[in-house]
Amino acid sequence: MSTPLLVQVLAALSAPALAGATVLGLRVRRERAEAAGGRERLRARVAELEGRCAELERTASCDPLTGVWNYRHLQLTLDREIERARRAEHAEQADGPRPLAVLLLEIAGFDAVIAEHGRARGNAILRDLAQRLAMEIRRADTLGRYSGEEFLVVLPDTGAEGAAQVAERLVWSVRRHLLLDWSSGTRAPRPAHGNGLTAAAGIAVLPEDGTHAAVLLRAADAALAEARAAGGDCWRAAPAPGQRSGGRGEQAASGTDGAATAERDRSGKAGSVSACTGGDPLAQPVASHTPATVAVPRDALS
Repeated sequence: MSTPLLVQVLAALSAPALAGATVLGLRVRRERAEAAGGRERLRARVAELEGRCAELERTASCDPLTGVWNYRHLQLTLDREIERARRAEHAEQADGPRPLAVLLLEIAGFDAVIAEHGRARGNAILRDLAQRLAMEIRRADTLGRYSGEEFLVVLPDTGAEGAAQVAERLVWSVRRHLLLDWSSGTRAPRPAHGNGLTAAAGIAVLPEDGTHAAVLLRAADAALAEARAAGGDCWRAAPAPGQRSGGRGEQAASGTDGAATAERDRSGKAGSVSACTGGDPLAQPVASHTPATVAVPRDALS
C-alpha cells in the first residue's frame, strides 16, 4: 500500500476518535464549570446559613426590650467565668482562684413613670437606661437583665474594691440619667435632685462569698436586700459569714459625696471605669448599644 493511501486510511480512521476526544474535552470543561458554579453556590449558601445562625444566637442571648444580655446568657457567662477562675487557680498555683465579682442592681421608681406616662414610655426609658449602664462598664464585663427591673453585672478579675467603685458609678448614673423627652419644645433641664429613679446594688465576690454561681447570686441578693432596706440609692456588699449585716461596703453612693466619689478616675484599678471626660455624658440619651440582652419571665414592664 502506497504511503499516500496509508495516510488517507489512517486519517479516516482517526477522525471519529478526534471528534470523540473533542466532544469529551468539551464535556469535561462543561462539567468543571458546572462544578465550580456549584461550589460557589454552596459557599454562598453556607455563608448565608452561618449568618442566620449568628443572628439566631444573638437573638437567643439578647433581651428584646432593653437590648442587653438576657438571663440565659448571664447564667452561661457566670458559669464560664467561675470555671476560668478555678482553672487559673490550678494553672498558676495561686493561693486561691482569680477574683470575680457579681453586682445585682435593682432600679426603683418605674411605677411612677408608668402611672404618669404609660407603659410604652416606661419601656422606652428602661431600654435607654439599660444602654447607658452598658456603657459604664468595661468591655470584658457583662451586663444583662436579670428580671423586670433588675440587672446583673459579671466583673471578671475584679475584687471587692473594684466592684464597689463600679456599684457607685452605676447607682450615680441611674440617679442622674436624663430621661427620654419627646416634647416638641426645648428639652427640659435635668432636675437638681435626680430624675425620680434610684438604684440599690448588692455585691458578692468570689471566693469570699462563695465559689458557685448559685451561692454568689444568693449572697448578692442578700446584699441587695440590705441596700433596699437602707432606702436604696446605695450599695451593700455581702457580709462575711458570721458577721453582722453591713459589715463591709456600707458606704452609700448618694448625694454630692457619692457623685464625686463615682466621678474620680478609676482607670488604674481592676473592675473600674474611667471618669468621663469632656461634657456631661448624661445630657443626651444614648443610642442603641450592641449587647450588652432575651425577655425574662419576670418582666415587670413588657
